[in-house]
Amino acid sequence: MDRGLAVLYRKELADHIHSLRSLVLAALVALTSLASLFTAAQALRAVVPTAKDPSAVSVFLIAVSSGANNLPSLASFVGFLAPLLGLGMSFDAISSERNRRTLLRLLAQPIYRDDVILAKWLAALTVVGVFFFALGVLVVGLAIFFFGVPPEGEELLRFFTYLAATVVYVAVWISFGVLLSLLFRQPSTAILIGLAAWLYFVLFHPLLVNLFVPVDEGAPPNVQLRQFAWHQGLLRLSPVELYQEVATALLTPEVRTLGPLTLGQLVGAVPTPLPYSQSLILVLPHVVVLFALAAALFALSFAYFMRQDITGRE
Repeated sequence: MDRGLAVLYRKELADHIHSLRSLVLAALVALTSLASLFTAAQALRAVVPTAKDPSAVSVFLIAVSSGANNLPSLASFVGFLAPLLGLGMSFDAISSERNRRTLLRLLAQPIYRDDVILAKWLAALTVVGVFFFALGVLVVGLAIFFFGVPPEGEELLRFFTYLAATVVYVAVWISFGVLLSLLFRQPSTAILIGLAAWLYFVLFHPLLVNLFVPVDEGAPPNVQLRQFAWHQGLLRLSPVELYQEVATALLTPEVRTLGPLTLGQLVGAVPTPLPYSQSLILVLPHVVVLFALAAALFALSFAYFMRQDITGRE
């Protein structure tokens, strides 16, 4: 990291840490997630002792991936609110500098122009990564407090891999927010478009796919498989759907596939949880697509920023 980038990176990092907006968004994600974990843990403490083999129950993963008392699971809360954290930290990354008339003064310093946008993106991603790692440590500590025993090694591996995938997922929204801050000078316009995109992918995209590409349960099996392939393929155009499938496969070892299964495959399947390595193979394409999407959006932002006439706009 060159000296100019390092200085800008530390400056942006300090801005995020001392920003009330970032603290409020992080607190919102943390409190809702921990509330869901608490209710799920309370329900599990009553259910696990009645299981046939309590030692075989992955209590920690069930607490993280299951809801209780009409509350969604911790994973559901994170998937729903994490995009807001990414958008909230980046929707005015460049436009705020323009509106404060500081972008020209910043670029007048002996730094490369690309260091400005790269430092803003890296600082936001670092804060998100540290936040989710700290949230993970807190969740593990609370699980030990609730259940009296630490999670097993594979459970921890699955959980922290899920958190790493969450950081990649938030990186998509950070990159999108940076692009919006370049396209629109007014932060209010950028955040409105960002929220509209978030609502579309979270709420309306699944509804539209279910409406226009339904799966006919009364159709022959080969027709159902073809319909389901189209249905699932269209759903996977959404980063939200990709992330939800990653969370499901990593936090639920019993999930053996993310696609349809024929009756013959079910008959020959061994009803045991998948090992961590196989679950990782299952979700790796999804994580690669999310990473590629984040990189593509940032590359688009980078190219647009490098070609902009900053003097004319200021």
